[in-house]
Amino acid sequence: MQTQKLDVHEQPSDKALAEAAISRLRQLSMKLAMAEIDIEVFDTMQPLEDEWRALERDNLQSLHQSYDWCTAWVSAFQRPLAILKGTHADQTAFILPVEIVKSRGLAVAKFIAADHSNINTGLFSESFAESGGTIDAGKFASQLQQALKGRADLLLLQNIPLEWRGRQTPLTGLPMVQNQNHAYQLPFLPTFEETLKQLNTKNRRKKFRVQSKRLEAAGGFEYLIPGTSEEQHRLLDIFFRLKSARFASLGLPDVFADRETQAFLHGLLDKLDDSKQYFGLQMHVLRLKDGHEGKIAAISGISRKGDHIICQFGAIDEELVPDTSPGEFLYWQTISGLHGKGVALFDFGLGDQTYKRSWAPVETPHYDVVLPVSPFGVIAGAAHRIVTRGKAHIKARPKLYKFAQGIRARIG
Repeated sequence: MQTQKLDVHEQPSDKALAEAAISRLRQLSMKLAMAEIDIEVFDTMQPLEDEWRALERDNLQSLHQSYDWCTAWVSAFQRPLAILKGTHADQTAFILPVEIVKSRGLAVAKFIAADHSNINTGLFSESFAESGGTIDAGKFASQLQQALKGRADLLLLQNIPLEWRGRQTPLTGLPMVQNQNHAYQLPFLPTFEETLKQLNTKNRRKKFRVQSKRLEAAGGFEYLIPGTSEEQHRLLDIFFRLKSARFASLGLPDVFADRETQAFLHGLLDKLDDSKQYFGLQMHVLRLKDGHEGKIAAISGISRKGDHIICQFGAIDEELVPDTSPGEFLYWQTISGLHGKGVALFDFGLGDQTYKRSWAPVETPHYDVVLPVSPFGVIAGAAHRIVTRGKAHIKARPKLYKFAQGIRARIG
């Protein structure tokens, strides 16, 4: 009988063995810790402010779970809250900022401001966040269900990347479905020239030159970030008007029309810190000059937390210089202007659009946690999965998606 020789090159190194042992110990300790985590539910934000702000300092926690962002939403919408706080060894392990949205007898626990959030992560302590997929998912799910019992039928945490900038979400392992929408990002390199090299630089520069010549021929332009609160609020109202006209032309409902949403966005304009490393919303505009009486050709709203910029929305005046693609020209101005200001990532947010793909070499899938709490929630959760997968199926097929959009426009 022949004996098989073990190639020494196939033997794991001492370092690899040590790393594997440490990883295993971390998994075991986290699963043990899950049994000792206490979850409380809060119906107001204020008692958690200090802990909340401490957790959100982590650069990898989403802007949309920041205290100021959530405060602006809660002030505008006044929905009941069921904020989940996990504590381990007298230390805050996590905060999941959740509100209760009721519809047709169903109570759904969702991230605060979920309808206007481009990325959600929750808030986790560093040790809990670094645990990634090593926690006991079954135990975690059971604890969340118990905490929400009698308050909600379904826990629906949407638009969560399984991995965000190298860190796996601790929510991995909970029941999930892939969201129909992906997000698109442009990593910033040290200079604007280097950042552009990630894209089709030749075509993009050629397009920029053509746009510049046409705008100059139309009387010139100004790229502005107004510094006064009054001007920022005025520009936001202009955005609402332009976007309303655009939705009407497409036969689509205006998602910015309701009083609460407008109050929320106006509230974000005044949420900023002195370091300029955080602002809830900031308006950027492309304004025309001679012959156009200072009219706004394009406008966008961006947010910042640490080195992460998120473009929340944009609009153009379709009656002004339409042959210049003013919206894309505004992105050039904004992105080039942010270089050298500590930004590492420009996020175009959710939704597959041609201009996003032309600017963003990174595409990030998002997922929804779908965790039933009651029997009614089991049915609602199954329905959410079916609808989400159906939308994903349609969006993955351009002709079918175009057909669906046409039907949506006709029925309003």
